[in-house]
This record gives sequence, C-alpha cells and structure tokens, in this order.
Amino acid sequence: MVLRIEDTDVERSEARFEGPLLEDLKWLGLDWDEGPDVGGAYGPYRQSDRLEIYREHAERLLREGKAYLCFCSEQDLEKDRQRALAEHRQPIYSGKCRALDAAEAARRRSAGEPCAIRLHIPEHPIRFRDIVHGPVEFSNEVVSDPIILRSTGMPVYNYVVVIDDALMKITHVIRGDDHLSNTPKQVALYEALGWPVPDFAHLSMILGSDRERLSKRHGATSIANFRDMGVLPQALINYLALLGWAPSGGTREIFSKEELVKEFSLERVTPSPAIFDFEKLYWLNRRYIKELNPDDLALMTLTLFTRAGLLGEAARDGLANRGGVFMAGIDLEWLKKIALLLAPSVDRLDQLPERASLIFNYDPNAALSSRENQEVLEWPHSDAVLSRFTYKILEDDSACEHKLTPERFKTIVNEVKAETGANGKELFHPIRVVVTGSHSGPEVDKVIPILEEGSRLPLPRHVLSVRERVEAFAAVRTKAAS
Repeated sequence: MVLRIEDTDVERSEARFEGPLLEDLKWLGLDWDEGPDVGGAYGPYRQSDRLEIYREHAERLLREGKAYLCFCSEQDLEKDRQRALAEHRQPIYSGKCRALDAAEAARRRSAGEPCAIRLHIPEHPIRFRDIVHGPVEFSNEVVSDPIILRSTGMPVYNYVVVIDDALMKITHVIRGDDHLSNTPKQVALYEALGWPVPDFAHLSMILGSDRERLSKRHGATSIANFRDMGVLPQALINYLALLGWAPSGGTREIFSKEELVKEFSLERVTPSPAIFDFEKLYWLNRRYIKELNPDDLALMTLTLFTRAGLLGEAARDGLANRGGVFMAGIDLEWLKKIALLLAPSVDRLDQLPERASLIFNYDPNAALSSRENQEVLEWPHSDAVLSRFTYKILEDDSACEHKLTPERFKTIVNEVKAETGANGKELFHPIRVVVTGSHSGPEVDKVIPILEEGSRLPLPRHVLSVRERVEAFAAVRTKAAS
C-alpha cells in the first residue's frame, strides 16, 4: 500500500491539511509500506515534488504525436460548451486544435502564446474490465480529448495519477464509482504511454437513509468527526468494511482488522449503493466499548472529562503537555470506576461526560421537579422510605466521615426495608432519586464508592458525598412542603 499526497490542485491543497489526514489514518489503524513519512523506492510521494516527471512524459507524448498543443482560451471553451448544451450535444472538446500543423503549433508556443497539452483520444472504443462492474466500454465519441498539462504548466489530476500509478507499480486502483467516467481517459493514457493497465475496482457510493449521497446533513462524514464522537477505530473499520461487501457464508458481522484482511476479497463487493446506518455503527461501537481494556477506557475518559471541564485547568494543562495530569490529584483508578459504570450504557464515548452528570452535577431541585421522579415520590411507601433512609444516613458515623461503603449502604437499605415494609422498586427507586437525582440509572451501590472518593478530590466542582446529597435533598423537600 502506497500513501501518496495528491496536491497538484494548488487552490485546494495546503500543507496544513496533511498532518491531520495522516493522524486520522493512523488512528483508524491503517498503515502503509511507502509514503512521504516513511520513504520508499518510488518516491517522492508528494505530487508537488514530481512536477518535472509529469512534464517530461507530457513532452514525450507530444513528440510521439499522441498529444497536441491546444491554444483555446477558457472563454472559447466555455462558448463551445454552452453552444453544445443549447444544441443538445455532448459538451466535449471539439478538437479544433487537433488538426493544427505541429510545426506551426511549436512556433506559436515558442513565441510565448499560452497553450495546454491535450491527449489525443484514439478512434476506437475504450474498454477495460472492472472487478466490481465487469466489462466496461466507452465510445471514443463521448470521451473528450483531455488536457494533461495546463497552460500554466501544472498537470491535471487524471494525468498525474496515471504517471504515478505506473511508475510506482500500482496493481490495483480502488475508488468510488463517481470516478468511473474518469477511467477511460486514464486507460487511454496508459495505452498511449505503452504501460500495462492496472486492475480497477469502482466501489458504490455510500448513501444516507434518504438514499441521497452521504453529506454533512446526515451527520458525521469524516474520520475526525467519528473520533471526536467517541466511535472506536475498530468499530468504524468493522462497519465500513460491511458497506457494499459481504463475507463468504453466514451472517457474521463482528470482525477484527486481522480477520477482515484474511476474509476480504474485491470479488464480493456489490455494485449496489450502500446505506449508512448510524444505529448499526453505534451497535457495533457498544460491542467494542464493552471489550475495551479498563485502563485504556480510563485514559479515554480522562481526555473526555478534561475537555468537558470536569477535572479542572491543571488536568487540561497536563493533558496538553502529555504528562503531569495526576499532579492535579486526579486518581485514574477513580476515573476507571466511573468509566466501567457508565460505558455499558453509551453508544459513543463522547456521551460519557453527560452521563457523568449524576456524579458531578447533583441538583436536588431538578430531582424534585422531574415529573417522573415526582410519580415515584408519590408512591404509598415513598415518604416512609425517604424518612427512614434520611435519618439513618445522617446519623451514620461512616457517612459523616465520608467513608460510607457499599456494604454499609446495603445494611442501611435493608434496615429501611424491614422498618417500612417497602420492597423492590418501591424501596430502591425513592432512594435512587435521593442519591443520584434520577429514579433510573446504574446500580446505586456501585455509585457509592465513586461519590465518597470523589467528594475528597480537589475538583473544580465539588462532588457531593451521599450524606451531603441526602442533606441537600431533605432541605429542598422540606422547603417545598412548607
């Protein structure tokens, strides 16, 4: 695999784009054997560094009579194009400069008259075999003599990729089928230069749920977008491979990168457009999130929480400097507990900061005003459960010292159960509302150690302990009742 930087489009190509593109590919898990960063036997690997190579081959085609000089201005070409459209003809180049005497054309060029170099398309159909679409044929009458070198001296894309692919000994060209119409011009160039034509495979375009071409209105459309959303690279690779391709036999959908390499074949790519299903991607992502190494998950959570401002400026500075994060007093083991508690319920890792609101942003007023919570608090046993639970927590020595353990919490809940007769959700839902601010969510006994430890950490927003939450909830409830 060769990584080549195609930057001959001067207006759209900037060096600052290159770094993020390489980072995206590496994050995705792709690597290459040759490229601008690793070198190789067929460099240079930036087209802007190969301009002299392109000019040499263009002059060779000119000398051999397989290309010709074109003196038509942009204004002339646009007039011809508009005339062809008005007459319902194919808007291809008329070929008016094709018949120019070569010596006269050379004289005009030497005199400084601006001119481009065009390839002379042969007078026969252009045929090639596509691995996905099968045999393809284009009539030469619908293929315009393409410019290969502009009057500015800059080569065009369809020309330079042929030169590069041939000189870099590329055997397979795999790309979107929106490039299919470019291929006859490229095949004609291979033939004119006397080089073997590589195997082409034109993949179907990816469509949105409305069967329109995937675009920003459908959601994320770049690797960086998905990375920022907290989609894991292994999930994205797995999902992308299933778009327009099916493994042999069965309905298996979970593949590691190594398994995809072993299983994949171009012959099993379908020519039908693929529909991008975000829900399917998120389903895969959930699977891979659950398989993450806890330490890796904790580090990802550290990054997300720091960016969300939950861990303070010291953590943000440390993250930016790739070190010194834990000088802020942030324990990675504490973050690991949060991540393991919340990650199973998210589609994407960028949802973790919001899900962690029950830890960092406890609000008794919001808890009491929630319609769903109000229904829970109006159940027959709720008053008694809340009364006994509040009393026991506020009187409990361990809670006073911020050392309430899950075991002690369970003992208190069992005592409330015995004293009130409440059971099941009538017992646990009111307690959950007090402790987490919601009647649903993760198991409360798993939240307890996170709250107790977090309440002792120097965070920008104090994490309330269980006792502090019970006190705040009781105070707001009493005020509301009065």
